[in-house]
Amino acid sequence: MADKDLLAQQEARDAVDAAFAAFGVLGTFDQQKIDAICDAMAKAALADCARLGQMAHEETGYGNAADKFEKNRFAAEDVWNFFKGLKTVGVVNDSKSIVEIASPRGVVAAIIPSTNPTSTAIFKIIIAIKSRNTIVLSPHPAAAKCIAETTRIMRDAGVAAGLPADAIHCLTVSTIEGTEALMKHKRTAVILATGGTGLVRAAYSSGKPAFGVGPGNVPVFIERSANAAKAVADILTGTCFDNGTICASEQSVVVDAPIEAAVRAEFTRQGGHFLSSSEAEAVGKILLTPQRTLNPGIVGKPATYIAQLAGVNVPAGTRCLIADCGGVGRDFPWSVEKLSPTLAFFVANGVKEGAARCEEILRFGGMGHTAGMHTQDRQMAIEYGKQMPAARVIINSPTTHGAIGFSTDLSPSMTLGCGSWGGNVTSDNVSPIHLMDIKRVAFETKPINGGALAAAPSVAATANAPAVRPKPKREDIAKIVDSFLRSRPQTETVETLPKPPASRPAPEPVTEQPQAKETIIHHVYAEPVVEKGPPTPVDFVSEDDVRRAIDRGEKIYINKKTILTPSARDLGQEKEVFANV
Repeated sequence: MADKDLLAQQEARDAVDAAFAAFGVLGTFDQQKIDAICDAMAKAALADCARLGQMAHEETGYGNAADKFEKNRFAAEDVWNFFKGLKTVGVVNDSKSIVEIASPRGVVAAIIPSTNPTSTAIFKIIIAIKSRNTIVLSPHPAAAKCIAETTRIMRDAGVAAGLPADAIHCLTVSTIEGTEALMKHKRTAVILATGGTGLVRAAYSSGKPAFGVGPGNVPVFIERSANAAKAVADILTGTCFDNGTICASEQSVVVDAPIEAAVRAEFTRQGGHFLSSSEAEAVGKILLTPQRTLNPGIVGKPATYIAQLAGVNVPAGTRCLIADCGGVGRDFPWSVEKLSPTLAFFVANGVKEGAARCEEILRFGGMGHTAGMHTQDRQMAIEYGKQMPAARVIINSPTTHGAIGFSTDLSPSMTLGCGSWGGNVTSDNVSPIHLMDIKRVAFETKPINGGALAAAPSVAATANAPAVRPKPKREDIAKIVDSFLRSRPQTETVETLPKPPASRPAPEPVTEQPQAKETIIHHVYAEPVVEKGPPTPVDFVSEDDVRRAIDRGEKIYINKKTILTPSARDLGQEKEVFANV
């Protein structure tokens, strides 16, 4: 195992070094070439969507091949079609007063999960290359083969279209140590982390910019004005899609009391099965481990499999298990994120009570991710959205499909930020935009010195205008004064003092005399000594600043307020360039 860890770390280092070298080439490509490469990769992935979906299902045991095919198609086709017209090279926007210029970041470290392995790999490869970055993928060990095959297909297609071969790499030795080496490598520019909470925290603590995600635990409120049949159909579609492996899938249903009976009847009619209290307790025992964490043995499994595992008999064709839930928290296992076709069922009287329950569910285990609501009242939906601590509030649609931009106009994405609620750097659906730095060339629009000074004078005016005297320098003034004093007539008294001893007696007190002849005393000791103060620390240091200092053999003075880029910090510490002041 120790050897495997060392091999994984070395492979990660070598992969990042190679990807960084390829970045030097890829970063020079024009928009047309970048788009041609991405188009070729997207088409190659699309052609193999079904096979890759089957591979993912067989290797992980999660979900089903048909839904994984659809996720792959979404990532290869819908995502690419949405972003293919996006400018990612050179000037991307010109509003006259501000010109925006896109700059790629470098090497992207992409952590790929086992729940959505091939679709996430397709998505991250496309957005990385589209934004002119290179990418190194770290696959989940349980999905290493299908992720590697996805990478091979897209890399081969990209290389045929002109992509540098080392621009895309998938690690073959999957260990935690290898992933950490990838994330902390000095050449890694940014991290795309999709996985468990521990992995996302490791990404954020790596010292590199990171886009992470959080758990979903999505609640959905069915308000009394909703179309009950459609609401139930949407919820079942979302929570059953690929057996609930997408984090945005519905986990709890909160029903407005006046339509409870109608909603229960629709769930039963459409394939949901309400468990008795004893059956719900039996299933609840296998939803979590003894440590009160989600049991991986039920993730992405069909409802019938989960019921059988708990020793509960359900009708054939049952799509989803539903249990009445008495509360939210550790003592109520049905209230957690289950990543399977299992739903907690709550009843609330009115929007205020229903929204409060949904907020409670999110705060227990889904902060910042997604919430849903079914209603015919647009204003009520907006008020509900204001209350939810969630980045995406999906109205009258499956939350699974709505959150990723499949059934809504949200940016299509397989990486959903949870904002500050979930400890993430963004609340956006992550896209190529997040993998670019934007430089802004800004022209003056509010003159500091006034319009008259800003306007160029005419030739005639310039000819007749008096010459503008330059502002004298302090050193020049000192020279003029010294010269003047040396040339003064002897009628004025100039006292030249000898160089003072090391210690002089204190001067006699001077009594103010009546105004008399002016006496100029010019003390001549020696050349004046200019005392230098402490060095001034700089505000910001980039890698280029460090390299210039190394070339000149100089130190860079910093303090605790100085901002260092990660690459500048690594190189500066290695070459001992920094001096603290």
